[in-house]
Amino acid sequence: MKTIKRIGILTCGGDCPGLNSVIRAVTKCAIVEYGLEVFGIYDSFDGLLGIPKARRLKMDDVKGLLFRGGTVLGSTNKGDPFEYRRIVCGKLVVEDLSDEVVQNIEHLGLDGLVVIGGDGTMAIANKFVERKGIPIVGVPKTIDNDIPETDRTFGFDTAVAIATEAIDRLQTTASSHHRILVVETMGRNAGWIALEAGLAGGADIILIPEIPFRVEAIVEAIDERERYGRRSTIICAAEGARPVGGKQFVERIVKDSAEPVRLGGIARWLCNELEGKVRAECRAIVLGHIQRGGTPTASDRVLCTRLGVEAVNALVRGETGTMVVVRNNEIGTVPIAKIAGKQRLVDPESDIIRATRATAVSFGDGFETCQADGRKETFAGTPA
Repeated sequence: MKTIKRIGILTCGGDCPGLNSVIRAVTKCAIVEYGLEVFGIYDSFDGLLGIPKARRLKMDDVKGLLFRGGTVLGSTNKGDPFEYRRIVCGKLVVEDLSDEVVQNIEHLGLDGLVVIGGDGTMAIANKFVERKGIPIVGVPKTIDNDIPETDRTFGFDTAVAIATEAIDRLQTTASSHHRILVVETMGRNAGWIALEAGLAGGADIILIPEIPFRVEAIVEAIDERERYGRRSTIICAAEGARPVGGKQFVERIVKDSAEPVRLGGIARWLCNELEGKVRAECRAIVLGHIQRGGTPTASDRVLCTRLGVEAVNALVRGETGTMVVVRNNEIGTVPIAKIAGKQRLVDPESDIIRATRATAVSFGDGFETCQADGRKETFAGTPA
């Protein structure tokens, strides 16, 4: 087993609350516990193309990063070195630049890498491990909470807190003006943010990708609320939610991105669909990137510290091709190959879905029923 003396750290994909907290934890643990040198690599794997963009990180360099949002190392969601995409003379060109990355890792004298990112990043990291033999340990990052084999990803708790606060504030506007407010959250193909923020914020209807909805069922749920005197309705819709038999709503396509499809538009579409079908005025609110920015919650800061420290421990132990995870509140590692390119979605039969239904929340699928006197009866949603 090669002795680890110098490691690199880089952040990949979209920005996320807690990235700086992990950078801080990795740097401090590597220096204090093991006397290692740490090099921060700028702008994801792009920093290892051409002339390497990196600098040595010392204790003073990570001071104050625990509670600072974003990433001081920069990031990109367009940089898969194995399939590097760029527009040349108006045409999309795809190149394999992975050997260039390997050469720069050797040039910097790095004995291992800590790679922080989501499912796409882990897929790239796994290719470097399997095809190029680069020692890598991954740290799972995404507000979407959609990485398998770990109970939580850092950034998710902060995103849910931000979305919940937004719904809390919208409750007063909805009730004051007797409106229907459709709040669109991020999450791609997973409904975790919409589900937990909607439940915590007292949303009356929650729409997630894992449970296709029917507009008729949404109208029915709104009408029933009105019959019980509820003159406002909050709908929390994940950007990846879709109607039964329909497709997800695509806001735009980014050709030179590793993930070209950008979901969005469901809130406005739903408002247009509800017009004329319900009496109340309907407004769309898209939370967008505010869910990804700003100061991480205390819970995320603690999780980031634990994950960052374990990433360094794993490299020193000689592990490679693994990702640090949290299971039952214990930190461990799993092979990146088990999660690379995969997604962890909401189970429609899970206890959190059952609990949400039991508190009179509709998923727009027409199953807002409960047992009463041995028969099923529809019941009205109630505010939090």
